Amino acid sequence: MTWSTRQLAELAGTTLKTVRHYHKLGLLEEPERAPSGYKRYDVRHLVRLMGIRRLTDLGVPLSDIPTVAAADARSKEILRALDAELAANIERQQHMRRQLAAILEDGASLGLPSGFGAAAATLPQAQQDLLVASSSVLTPTAMSLIRDQYTRPRDKMDEEFEHLPADAPEDVRRRLAAHLAAAVRAQRVDRTALTDLDAASRRNGKLTRSVVTQSVAAFYNEAQLDVVRLLHGLLQMEEAERGGTGETLREPPPT
Repeated sequence: MTWSTRQLAELAGTTLKTVRHYHKLGLLEEPERAPSGYKRYDVRHLVRLMGIRRLTDLGVPLSDIPTVAAADARSKEILRALDAELAANIERQQHMRRQLAAILEDGASLGLPSGFGAAAATLPQAQQDLLVASSSVLTPTAMSLIRDQYTRPRDKMDEEFEHLPADAPEDVRRRLAAHLAAAVRAQRVDRTALTDLDAASRRNGKLTRSVVTQSVAAFYNEAQLDVVRLLHGLLQMEEAERGGTGETLREPPPT
């Protein structure tokens, strides 16, 4: 007994259009025709079509099916490459699920770079925007160190700087600058990747400085900018005595 194209497609769980497409690509041999002109498929066509379907279900591109079906050394290379691609896709999807879980279950913010938890979600929007912009130029190591800072109990003076009003008095600004300078000195000991902008950057230095400088100028208010200027003044005086640069991730805004 033979089958029509429609019957063959039904048996293989596919469509008429797909069977015709496989004929066009040369993947499925054309059958003999009955005197009436209709195609007559037999079990060999069914087995071949089922084999093609199995390979496509595994993700094998149609262009590679003849090679894979030959079951030679080259076919194993193709399957190994496909397996590696699938593994990478699974890891990417698992990462996406972890990020979604952090947002849905832990309260992480959609407005923060990947990996920042609920603690950082309480930051003012300007601070969140600054983190997003910085993530475009900083290395994963530097961003990881910044994330770590938000998993620890927050320093009250850091929070004071983050919420500093634009009309904060001069003595408050100087006090915060001195506090931040002390924090930078501590980071030079155990977080050098956060105090050396060149080491923290994954872009060229000029581009990184432009992003950091513009971000600080755009997302800090006047009082915060003044604190940053005072901070750099303190660091530059210290570095002048030591022969360094006084450079930190908080670049001074343009004047």
